[in-house]
Amino acid sequence: MILAAGRGERMRPLTDHTPKPLLQVGGKPLIFWHLEKLSAAGFRSVVINHAHLGAQIEAAVGDGRRWQLQVRYSPETEALETAGGIGNALPLLGQTIFAVVNADVYSEFDYGRLLTAAERMAEGQSNAHIVLVDNPRHHPDGDFGLDDGLARARAEHLLTFSGFGVYRAGLFDAVEPGTRHALAPLLRGQMSCGRVTAEHFQGLWADVGTPQRLAELNALLERRHLP
Repeated sequence: MILAAGRGERMRPLTDHTPKPLLQVGGKPLIFWHLEKLSAAGFRSVVINHAHLGAQIEAAVGDGRRWQLQVRYSPETEALETAGGIGNALPLLGQTIFAVVNADVYSEFDYGRLLTAAERMAEGQSNAHIVLVDNPRHHPDGDFGLDDGLARARAEHLLTFSGFGVYRAGLFDAVEPGTRHALAPLLRGQMSCGRVTAEHFQGLWADVGTPQRLAELNALLERRHLP
């Protein structure tokens, strides 16, 4: 699943007429990077939720055939937050275990690792696997700790949640379809009983949350491609 329902208030005025997942990063819409990487990793079915200007996302992505993917959509009248959006899309996902990526980040993380995490989860007792990254300047305090492969709600050093994760459908049993619900409280509840695994990705990752950060990312990618 690709989470693409955010309004992108901090990205205004860019998002007044263009949904954030369609903003250009490295010469193509941000969401196209995710679709390419999911396809290359071996995923074949993707659900995209959307709210603000969602029709533009459907028009740009279509049925996903160009990426050898089957893409379906979970429209929301108003953004339901992360867990709310996932819970609302469960009938379309149709899987006990599934991967989720945030549309509004850019990263060189290998999405094949999400498939590996899903396979491990199918054989174990964990209900979630999340990818953590070093804390960016705009989020210095972090979100969760990492201790011997397990995510912790409290730790001496916290890392930032990347927006990449693998989840068991049962994690969202308490989420009523069509209601707003944050993901972090669900994860913290599972962390208390050791049922959230995690990994630390230290490569390129950027939360494209403001026009300045978008410009900085595009400048970085342009420098990388200079001869």
